Amino acid sequence: MVDIITIETSSLGDRSYLVTDGVLAAVIDPQRDIDRVLEVAADRGVEIAGVFETHVHNDYITGGYQLARATGAAYHLHADDEVDFERVGLTDGDDVEVGDLRTTAVHTPGHTPTHLSYVVHADGRDVAVFTGGSMLYGTVGRTDLISRAMAEELTRRQHRSVRRLADELADDVAVMPTHGFGSFCSSAVVEAGDTSTIGDERSANMALTITDEDRFVEQLLGGLDAYPRYYVHMAPRNTLGPEPIDLSPPVEADAAEVRSRIHAGEWVVDLRDRTLYAEDFLIGTVNVGIADSFSTYVGWLVPWNLPVTLVGDTAEEIASAQRQLVRIGIDRPAAAAAGGVDAFGAHGERGAYRIVDFSTLRDVLDDGATPVVLDVRRDDEWSDSRVADAVHVPLHRLERSMRQVPDGEVWVHCQSGYRASIAASLLARAGRTPVLIDDDYDRAIELGLTSAA
Repeated sequence: MVDIITIETSSLGDRSYLVTDGVLAAVIDPQRDIDRVLEVAADRGVEIAGVFETHVHNDYITGGYQLARATGAAYHLHADDEVDFERVGLTDGDDVEVGDLRTTAVHTPGHTPTHLSYVVHADGRDVAVFTGGSMLYGTVGRTDLISRAMAEELTRRQHRSVRRLADELADDVAVMPTHGFGSFCSSAVVEAGDTSTIGDERSANMALTITDEDRFVEQLLGGLDAYPRYYVHMAPRNTLGPEPIDLSPPVEADAAEVRSRIHAGEWVVDLRDRTLYAEDFLIGTVNVGIADSFSTYVGWLVPWNLPVTLVGDTAEEIASAQRQLVRIGIDRPAAAAAGGVDAFGAHGERGAYRIVDFSTLRDVLDDGATPVVLDVRRDDEWSDSRVADAVHVPLHRLERSMRQVPDGEVWVHCQSGYRASIAASLLARAGRTPVLIDDDYDRAIELGLTSAA
């Protein structure tokens, strides 16, 4: 018997796994907030006896080190990973027994040089392969996170690694990747289902359908776009053995302290829904609403180690934001304030801006007006299609590139409205007058506002 429980971290596009024979369990690539893993194990009445990392992660702070310490489980990494703590070093072909389950390490370099996949055997057969950042659903993990200089060689090794898994495993073996569900560790955005097998990947995965290695390298490297700036800080923290997290409520800030932090140049992040924010906000705050992308964009935009204060409507919003942020190494908010803008913005300078849709933009253009339209999507999205005559500054470059945005009122859009709302608040913080286009980009296409690159 084998039971595989998936633990989603949709905010980072990642998955962790607990695999059990009903008595003992192994955990693969746990996130830093290990209380979720411990809860799953307790619910099933199993003991965690092994923790396995597919690689030293670049997109989040691992929970593996602390999970192993909390449970007494053996902690497994590639033997060549240079870390500052004791662990069980594995190399290609090593077997580890966890109860009735046998796990075989398979060296699958590409996403990192020492990357391991883990094949779990039960009842005399291969059941699943945990592929980390190697074989993803329809694609592979990106190969440029270690260094640009190593990217081509790692891409070639990634191609061979994925093909090795397909050569050595049967069609019915389940594929269980860590990345690929919106993670920027994925090399491409693909349409994929919620589950997959080796057989499915034979016909869908780019590393298996593109047989020529040179063409694979060209296509993969040519499709890579920017990734969050905080990634550079993740692997160093993971090699040190990350410390336990503290999710107790942050220090409470009153309205005066919130304003003081804004005036000091710190980031005060307003967690409210973007429509509520646009109607009434404290000038100097930045709107990053609680959603799956919250931690990604806070980590991408806020200068590393700059204090972050969280404000919102409820303590629950703040707690959710705090949990997301510890996963990427923002360990404690400097302060927090709930109760809505009337509480944390009392007596402060308040602002508002308009919210429109693409139909309104079309009407304005039809009337002969020429508003400044700012597209804050990524370069690859812009390359596919764009609103005619729009200015393009990707969100992650906007704060440092305000001079590229023409004077006057700025109508800002993205793919769905989430990134545009962040951009609108950044524009307002810089003294500009934004108009938030809170609409799906497909609507712009339907209205004939766009042109191909």
